[in-house]
Amino acid sequence: MSFLKALKVKATNDGVSTGSVSIKSKGERLDSWSPVDGKLIASVTGADAKSYEAVIKKAQAAFAEWRTWPAPKRGEVVRQIGEELRKNKHALGQLVSYEMGKSLQEGLGEVQEMIDICDFAVGLSRQLHGLTMHSERPGHRMYEQYHPLGIVGVISAFNFPVAVWSWNAALAWVCGDVCVWKPSEKAPLCAIACQNIIQPVFKKNNVPEGVSNIICGGRNVGEWMSNDARIPLVSATGSTRMGKAVGASVGQRLGRSLLELGGNNAIIITENADLDMALIGAAFGAVGTAGQRCTSTRRLIIHEKIYNKFRDKLVNAYKQLKIGNPLDEKNHVGPVIDKDAVKMYLDAIERCKAEGGKFVVEGGVLKGKGYESGCYVKPCIAEAKNSFAIVQHETFAPILYLMKYKTMDEAIALQNGVPQGLSSAIMTNNLREAEKFLSHAGSDCGIANVNIGTSGAEIGGAFGGEKETGGGRESGSDAWKVYMRRQTNTINFTDKLPWRRALNSTYKVL
Repeated sequence: MSFLKALKVKATNDGVSTGSVSIKSKGERLDSWSPVDGKLIASVTGADAKSYEAVIKKAQAAFAEWRTWPAPKRGEVVRQIGEELRKNKHALGQLVSYEMGKSLQEGLGEVQEMIDICDFAVGLSRQLHGLTMHSERPGHRMYEQYHPLGIVGVISAFNFPVAVWSWNAALAWVCGDVCVWKPSEKAPLCAIACQNIIQPVFKKNNVPEGVSNIICGGRNVGEWMSNDARIPLVSATGSTRMGKAVGASVGQRLGRSLLELGGNNAIIITENADLDMALIGAAFGAVGTAGQRCTSTRRLIIHEKIYNKFRDKLVNAYKQLKIGNPLDEKNHVGPVIDKDAVKMYLDAIERCKAEGGKFVVEGGVLKGKGYESGCYVKPCIAEAKNSFAIVQHETFAPILYLMKYKTMDEAIALQNGVPQGLSSAIMTNNLREAEKFLSHAGSDCGIANVNIGTSGAEIGGAFGGEKETGGGRESGSDAWKVYMRRQTNTINFTDKLPWRRALNSTYKVL
């Protein structure tokens, strides 16, 4: 395939590298199978303990030099990375689509997010501001400044195999940190391609080897990183179960963790909503990426007065969905990632039915020509209760649950009545409803939208959620601060050393 050649992805790839230098390893072989057609794309050699140790030592040495580079100079390197991503956008977008299964439009959009975060990071490199404050002591000056942390470990998930890594890496690099990336074992080739794209930029700018590192592998690699005191920050994206394990391990050694975990996102559709707009937001949020986004719409909370009308519109829209090869831009929905995901989807449908759920759009696995991988499933819709155990659980698949409400207080209670707290939305043209949803008594999620869906986010805002979503914040706003350590400085420019709490006293020299 031409995009594999363009990205220098070979049949067999070294999955451990410190920049342009590959580290030989005797770790497990990771085969990347495309959910699009079920074919083996390529293989990657994962890390063993020896190669892991070599990468960490190289990263430590690189940090010692990289942190001394002026931040704007580091930003210039990231700017050039953004330019290389622009040149390789189509090829990398195709690989994302083919290896992960999301539509080509979404694959290209993910690469665009990488470009956008590079642009953001370039500006940030000149704005890593601290604060100055007045001292209570005469002849003293106080200020705060931020210093780089060191090695930032990034554990990424299969559903966004390149964008979420770039959110972390671009910011960490301009902050003066170095990165060690463990990509999902379900999409390792995307990581190999990213490393191939950025290394010529690093080489041209004489960036020390070890600023950008990849350690492919399974759960053991994530455990090594989580327990390694040489990695002060671990940023992990994935399931709540995984995040709890990472958070516990990192916390036990008093390290920092940035966790972006599960979502169980709802849209409240009021009687004052523009139903055509709500239909688009709900449908795309539920079926985009085959329901495998952390921000996917899982629940619709619909006012009883419009419930039947909106349900029928939604059912009709689902009948028009085209499911098939995601590289074909005529299709709306591609496959789920693998056979395990298919099983999880089918199990969730049966559990919903067992609890009393009624499916108004039936699910199932598609078979026949074009569906040979066995990973294509039908987006489905069930009328359910928020209290169902399966509704309380995040299922990474295109299953949408519908429920009614009478009052705004009831709708907000339903929206908040799940363990997760990532993204939320309300569809309404009523100002009072919108403002209540955004108030202290409204949505308890990290993201709350009005008249747009739950899915997707702009890089300018801090991305993340509350409760079992982990509480982390990535990407825009002041999320950069998590990649740095804060230091308070006091300078005495007098010839006396006063007591801090006794302004008219000085230390006595015995």
